[in-house]
Amino acid sequence: MFIGTAVIYVIVGMIGGIMMGAKQDFTLAPAHAHLNLIGWVSLALMGFYYNANPAKAASRLALIQFWVSTIGLWIMIPGLVLTLKGLPPGEGIVILGSLITLIGMVLFAVSIFRPVPSTR
Repeated sequence: MFIGTAVIYVIVGMIGGIMMGAKQDFTLAPAHAHLNLIGWVSLALMGFYYNANPAKAASRLALIQFWVSTIGLWIMIPGLVLTLKGLPPGEGIVILGSLITLIGMVLFAVSIFRPVPSTR
């Protein structure tokens, strides 16, 4: 799930980048960068980690971490777009999304440092 959604995010990010370039309006460049960095790079790296560690990938923690990270991104990016356009609720939304995304990364750290469950 991590790598599949990461590919979707990079396609959306690339389309957004092409549109910005075509219009020569780079107002939303920070949103584009965050979508590519968190959505593409971070989630793909998480996916590669879980592919290399199937026991951890099969854990409930990995599924929770995927959804927390994804929902955080879904909230953060629109909030960042609103903020960059100067629209009122943007800052609060981007802060909420950022905190949820941070929780997703903390859950990933827990997954990395947590011992692999015993298969006895």
